[in-house]
Amino acid sequence: MMRSRLSSRSSAKAGFKLLPLIFFLSACTSSTSPSFPKESIPQAVKDICLKEYKLDVSVRLISRTLWVYMPLEDIISKPEKPEKYIERFLVEDKENTLAERKLEVSYLIKPVEETTKEQEMVLDKTVNEKIFNVLQVVRRVLFSIDNSQKNTPLFFCIVTADIKNGFEIKQVFHLLDLKKLSYGFISQTEYQHRIVQDTGVSPDIIGDKEGAHLLYRDITLEEFITYQIRNRIRLKFQKPEVEKNADIDKEVLKIVAHTLDTYAYKDFNIVELVNLETGGKTILNQAAILANSRD
Repeated sequence: MMRSRLSSRSSAKAGFKLLPLIFFLSACTSSTSPSFPKESIPQAVKDICLKEYKLDVSVRLISRTLWVYMPLEDIISKPEKPEKYIERFLVEDKENTLAERKLEVSYLIKPVEETTKEQEMVLDKTVNEKIFNVLQVVRRVLFSIDNSQKNTPLFFCIVTADIKNGFEIKQVFHLLDLKKLSYGFISQTEYQHRIVQDTGVSPDIIGDKEGAHLLYRDITLEEFITYQIRNRIRLKFQKPEVEKNADIDKEVLKIVAHTLDTYAYKDFNIVELVNLETGGKTILNQAAILANSRD
């Protein structure tokens, strides 16, 4: 998606343990009357961010994906009181694909001796507040667009770049997930699991105030689903959300089934799960996946 590849391996280079950012959004919404036509969305987001929060962001709308690039400096630092976490598994990110009615999910998850570790780096509190403010502006604008128009935004991506140190955090959101959270249909925890979050390190980021290093493009639902599956695997086993004796293959299958069910995605025939640690492979048809989503 981007010329500077975003991955957990990049975050390791930066000494930053990837954890979900917390956004406590109120249930109230903006006016239901349409205020912004589709073509005015980028300028509206940019103007409101600058006027109300003094944030100079670059905004682009590529088909149904809204991109917001926020250049900052020194966005991470060493915590005064490091947060402790338990490590039970080592997880290596792998690319998933969903094409020609086939979903392929590969995963490399190694059980390790349980240890307690401390977070080495954290996102600066003021930076988290700025990301929250941008998210509020995006919500305000996208909740007030004229939905009678064709191809209104479905996804939006907030990229927070440390243009001094060449580090960035990218978050991809599904607009319907944000609406479900705002109306109380899903919990904060479930919403956090639906945000696709990655980090990246690249010299191209340094000094880039406009986001020129990004490859702006439209994000498809198929891509978003594969990214979210990878993200949920990471959260489940790195956080961790399972015990050390958990059946890894079964837990991954649950993630896949739940994600497909969440977005009511049925444009597939086969799901192939490949455990790169054991060499095991599981192939399931759509009926079997749908049955697992109801378990």
